[in-house]
Amino acid sequence: MWIRKIERDLKKGVDSPLPTQSVSNEEYVPRPQNERQKQLEHLIGEMSAERARKLNVDRRTFMASSMGLATCFAASNRVYGKVFDVSDAETFEVAAVEEKYPKGEYFVIDVQAHFTNGIALNFRNSETARNMGFSLKDDVESYSFKNFVKEMFFDSETNMVVISGVPTRENQRAPDGRVLEGAERNPPFAILPSWLMGEKKREINEMAGSQRALCQGNLAPNHYWDKANNRIDKAATIEQMERELEKYKIDSWKWYCHTDPGRTGNGFQCDDDNAMWFYEESRKRGMKLISVHKGYSYQSRQLGHLANPKDLEKAALQNPDFNFVVYHSAIKHGPSEPNYLDSNKFDPVTGDFEWHSILMDIKKRNPKINNIYPELGSFFNALVIADPVLCMHGIGKNIKNYGSDHVVWGTDCLWFGSPQWAIEAFKRFNISDEFCEKFGYSKLTNEDKAKILGLNAAKLYNVDVKAKRNAIPADGISKAKVAYLENGGQRQNAAYGWVRAND
Repeated sequence: MWIRKIERDLKKGVDSPLPTQSVSNEEYVPRPQNERQKQLEHLIGEMSAERARKLNVDRRTFMASSMGLATCFAASNRVYGKVFDVSDAETFEVAAVEEKYPKGEYFVIDVQAHFTNGIALNFRNSETARNMGFSLKDDVESYSFKNFVKEMFFDSETNMVVISGVPTRENQRAPDGRVLEGAERNPPFAILPSWLMGEKKREINEMAGSQRALCQGNLAPNHYWDKANNRIDKAATIEQMERELEKYKIDSWKWYCHTDPGRTGNGFQCDDDNAMWFYEESRKRGMKLISVHKGYSYQSRQLGHLANPKDLEKAALQNPDFNFVVYHSAIKHGPSEPNYLDSNKFDPVTGDFEWHSILMDIKKRNPKINNIYPELGSFFNALVIADPVLCMHGIGKNIKNYGSDHVVWGTDCLWFGSPQWAIEAFKRFNISDEFCEKFGYSKLTNEDKAKILGLNAAKLYNVDVKAKRNAIPADGISKAKVAYLENGGQRQNAAYGWVRAND
């Protein structure tokens, strides 16, 4: 049986701002805690209890503080070796943390942030879900827009979010020909349709009185299909394209090549004829940013091979004025999947793994290519928990091949709860001297981290970083955040993904 990680932690008395096992976002079967993760969880419990006693505070208060998070990183170093830069003083003194890693040091844009607006995922109706518990029915608030705002803005240093799409094809007309609006456009299991992303983007920005949210549009080349002639319905596609651009005010397209919302019988590729036509039509209308899911092939047993990033080479070369953000950095199998190292064909001699190596090879073959950006959602934050070695290889190769100015921050939260722990982890993360010497990686500088955490995305989305940084203390969300903290608000160390009930 599967349960929410937050429920499992409550039952076991676990309170950790750093996830102590990989969670499932319902796209794959959650894996059991491994021995190192169990060791880490136990060590965090011991170290936090000891420090809370010495500081004369309850453990919950301690774990909600920056000292609690520093303790988690210190414990992780004991288990995995030195992955994080953390001193013992930081586990006892808030001032030590604030001096070393001051809040607001970086401008953070999370380009992969989700909520489901209380809509259950279709996965829960699959055969795999039959052994799940009744807690399935109690998740509405965890994935709600309200909790999204709390976790992303109140409980983290995230300055801006990109509300990131999922593969949804909107219904355009009623049987009588009337143009549908709002929720009428939802197909069954519409987790996060384009119209809703646009609406919530506006709502956040109005709430803040400044720009705090961007959004993506779900439209893709295989969404509207002329089934009689087995070809793309260009008229319907253009109609939807113009609606998403003009009415929803989207900021990027979000593609899932391995899905088939239009029931075409297939997915698509970023370099096929329909995609090339789509680029031309989108170019005419001023949108030249494509965010594309690559990797995590397990999501589709029939079409998973289409999540291979190989199609990006031709697409990027033939459309040099477009930018392609490659979600998940194209890792084929995440650490929550069974035997992921073997499945990824990880080579400890070279540090290569599938399909990340294919993405790296594109740049090696085309050193002048300048419009592909590996993204870190469910890549950094998944690997740094489960496999810091693979994480160092992944980040090291991304920067070595594409440059720190072409790597983009994303978290895939809310699956992992508030992204604050991931932000803190990345601030402290670095690549070992051994790996730098052996594999030719570079240590991450503060400048590298600033680019990755927000400056690169700001360029892609035309965000005025200086204006937004200056505006943040005075805007509506920040005022609400101050009130929230003054009234005793604490970060909730909750992850909303799935784990095994017997872990």
